[in-house]
Amino acid sequence: MNLFTETNLSPDILKAVGELGFENPTEIQKQTIPFILSDIRDLIALAQTGTGKTAAFSLPILDMIDDTSRKIQFLVLCPTRELCLQITKDIKNYSKYMQNIKTTAVYGGSSIMDQIRSLKEKPQIIVGTPGRVIDLINRKALDFSAIHWLVLDEADEMLSMGFKDELETIMKETPETKQTFLFSATMSKEVERISKNYLTNPHRISVGSINEVKKNIKHEYYVAGYRHKKEALKRLIDANPNQYSIIFCRTRMETQEVADFLMQNGFAADALHGDLSQAQRDTVMKKFRLKNIDILVATDVAARGLDVDSLTHVIHYSLPDDPEVFVHRSGRTGRAGKDGISMSLIKPEESRKLKQIKSTTKIDIVEKKIPTGNEVITAQVKGVFEKLMTEHEHIFEFDQSLVPDLSNFTKEELVVQLLQFQLKDLALYYKDRHDLADQKFSAGRDDDRRGDRGDRRDRDSRGGRDRDRGDRNERSGDRRERGGKPKRKDENMTRFFFNLGKKDQLKKLDVLEIINKATSSKGNKRAEIGDIEILEKFSFFEIEKSYKNELLDNLSSMKFKGKEMRAEEAN
Repeated sequence: MNLFTETNLSPDILKAVGELGFENPTEIQKQTIPFILSDIRDLIALAQTGTGKTAAFSLPILDMIDDTSRKIQFLVLCPTRELCLQITKDIKNYSKYMQNIKTTAVYGGSSIMDQIRSLKEKPQIIVGTPGRVIDLINRKALDFSAIHWLVLDEADEMLSMGFKDELETIMKETPETKQTFLFSATMSKEVERISKNYLTNPHRISVGSINEVKKNIKHEYYVAGYRHKKEALKRLIDANPNQYSIIFCRTRMETQEVADFLMQNGFAADALHGDLSQAQRDTVMKKFRLKNIDILVATDVAARGLDVDSLTHVIHYSLPDDPEVFVHRSGRTGRAGKDGISMSLIKPEESRKLKQIKSTTKIDIVEKKIPTGNEVITAQVKGVFEKLMTEHEHIFEFDQSLVPDLSNFTKEELVVQLLQFQLKDLALYYKDRHDLADQKFSAGRDDDRRGDRGDRRDRDSRGGRDRDRGDRNERSGDRRERGGKPKRKDENMTRFFFNLGKKDQLKKLDVLEIINKATSSKGNKRAEIGDIEILEKFSFFEIEKSYKNELLDNLSSMKFKGKEMRAEEAN
């Protein structure tokens, strides 16, 4: 089966597929479509994201569905809202010319009453997330008694997100006579257990190795200690201009910190994680798909369902614990026949984790040096010409007479002048910077651990803060008596209660930074800062009385690691 026209699908489906530009089925489609069309057994299909799984299961089911019935016949369960909407959009595109087929998406983060109203239109196909499906079952808004086909898409991810009980509850609401199709990127123990308990004599299809990564992805890793990690990330991005990338982090907090650092340094970046509201998530996703931002910083779970074919880079800011997750992340680049690059930033003590990933996945991950300032500028110059040669849009017209006489310049001199103008700020940034490539890092050195732990207290650990922050700390220290007690001038200082503390990972350097930002509008003179006392759940600090109102006015609009800040005068 080399063409969709050889699949025996109905003319209406083939017409829709043809308009979408589909000609040759992917490997998972070649094996799955004929099986579903001709076999009544359950199915386990293992394939990576981006291999065309939605078409693989939905096209044959659309061919067999009864469009004269107004009962739910086809249910797709998936882990995230984004994936739910993507699958729904795809199925609607495939059924474009099937006038009587209706598909409804049900998911959390949106009005359940609106979804109940849409269910009154009697759709034959439901695509949903487990939590919302359970809610609708409890409200008697969903009836699965007539289901013929159940698809568990991204089953491994649904189980890793804790949907095991919901999946089992939903499956018990469906008839035993249905066909169940389980699609997964990995075959974990939980997926295996679900398949044994709820699938009957399933046929198995596996496209390639579960741990296989496409050959058109180049894998690199860079070693940087904790104190240099964000700076190293900036250099990697600067040394790879014109990129469209996802940066993967381990936690929500880390994701926001890295995104904030990049935005502070002028990159078109944003964060995607579980602490965002659904409206915020939608806005970020839309900006990324439209390329209004070209760098998305995300957790693994938040990035599920983000279907983008043109990513140039994937950057692992933090290595995952599971080698299969590393493969899954990396596989988001190098799609649609394009080349991709997977970069990993590792700390010196993470050599064992990296070796485990290399051993398990059989991927050749090559060590590279963090780019020097000169290498960054060289790459930026190449990037300017690359963009110039590939983009020929004439967006606006202007009067040619506005162009001054350039006859005194040769072509080469003019190019040099334009490049100096274009890259001036970047060149000045790197001019006197110590090159990270000179740091004595080694992926095999465990003796860096002590230094790395100390680095967490370094002035750069909060990402993008000024190099002179250590000087600020010294100035703060100068305000203390030689005997170690803080100077207290009650007539000039005001003591504040602050709502953040050690549990929020607040440190004295952070308080200094917050105060300086909140009181920065009075010219170059900084507020005098007295004693800072950080307790478990809250803190106290003292500042010069004349800055009291300014601090209170500005602090309310600031955030620390995504958390609202509040201060009030203490007794």
